[in-house]
Amino acid sequence: MIFKSLRAGRYVHQFWSKRTLFLDCICGLGYSVISSSMKEIKVKDASPMCTLAPDTEPRIQPSSSVSEDRKCSSISVKSTPEIEKKYVHHVYDAIAPHFSSTRFAKWPKVAAFLESLPTGSLILDAGCGNGKYLGLNSSCYFIGCDISPSLIKICADRGHEVLVADAVNLPYRTNFGDAAISIAVLHHLSTENRRKKAIEELVRVVKKGGLVLITVWAVEQEDKSLLTKWTPLTERYLEEWIGPGSPRVRGPSSFTLESIPETEENGLGGHPKDSRVSLTENMQQSSCSTPQNEDDSMVSRDGKSQQEYFVPWHLPYHRAEVSGASAGALANGLAKKDDKKGAVVYNRYYHVFGEGELERLVSGMDNAVIVDKFYDKSNWCIILEKTLEG
Repeated sequence: MIFKSLRAGRYVHQFWSKRTLFLDCICGLGYSVISSSMKEIKVKDASPMCTLAPDTEPRIQPSSSVSEDRKCSSISVKSTPEIEKKYVHHVYDAIAPHFSSTRFAKWPKVAAFLESLPTGSLILDAGCGNGKYLGLNSSCYFIGCDISPSLIKICADRGHEVLVADAVNLPYRTNFGDAAISIAVLHHLSTENRRKKAIEELVRVVKKGGLVLITVWAVEQEDKSLLTKWTPLTERYLEEWIGPGSPRVRGPSSFTLESIPETEENGLGGHPKDSRVSLTENMQQSSCSTPQNEDDSMVSRDGKSQQEYFVPWHLPYHRAEVSGASAGALANGLAKKDDKKGAVVYNRYYHVFGEGELERLVSGMDNAVIVDKFYDKSNWCIILEKTLEG
């Protein structure tokens, strides 16, 4: 069977294209492909960075084939801060099966964008999670990547073409795709420079005329009471931010990392869980009283907008992964038990975006323009069109 890629202007044999196109779009950066057969396929001139065998956990290995110029390029931006390693990467690896079981509803705005793309389009889902958007439009070809090997394994088990990759250093060729999406990803990056770099990477990998959809959690929540149920980042964690582009130092806060109510995926098909449970006793006894004006919950004690939070994830004791990764997390202090809820509690790092913040990150780019921007279900969203090749 043959279909035509309207945006690329070429015919592709469907039976041949899936693996060949996938391999063709990957740079020789030391990445290994995780295919639906769960066998490692090494990219030419590349050493393995992620290996996976059937019924085993994936693991990342150092790459020795990354070119020197790429190693030296934007090192401070591409070096992952410890706060992301501990409170994003490690967390999603530990909760992957449970997280995936709650992620099945498709956000209508994302679905509409994907359905609008021409037949034969090649689409990248960067930060694909459990792959719920991969294959949504049956007339297009999808590939995906995520920083979590555990989530990538779930995608591969479902037959998707995926690999482990970092959003700020995508292992794909320049100008290869017709479209790209980044759904609820950028808010897990802890510095402005890294968030901007992730956007630049999304634009880089699509062709001239290609479209990029980006969604992020908004600080302007429809239900502002949710913000009081998240833990504002405190001075205790400022040491995690090191290097250029780090968030500004905030004033001291009396809030501590206690077990607080969980909220499901923000506005993307989920609903708050235990959203009306009161704050912990420690927070109630704090000398810093709960704001009476709901808008005050978005302001830190130094008067600046509060945008850095820990959002908890409750992993039930009965989940199988509790005996694995969670045991180590508990031992290392990266998670805690909540016997009342019968769960291990992980905190996930979020930088929630203010109005206009996404647009400002794009404003300095000379190869893309904003063709649409909107607020929906407590998320800020933009659609970019690439205007220049490269």
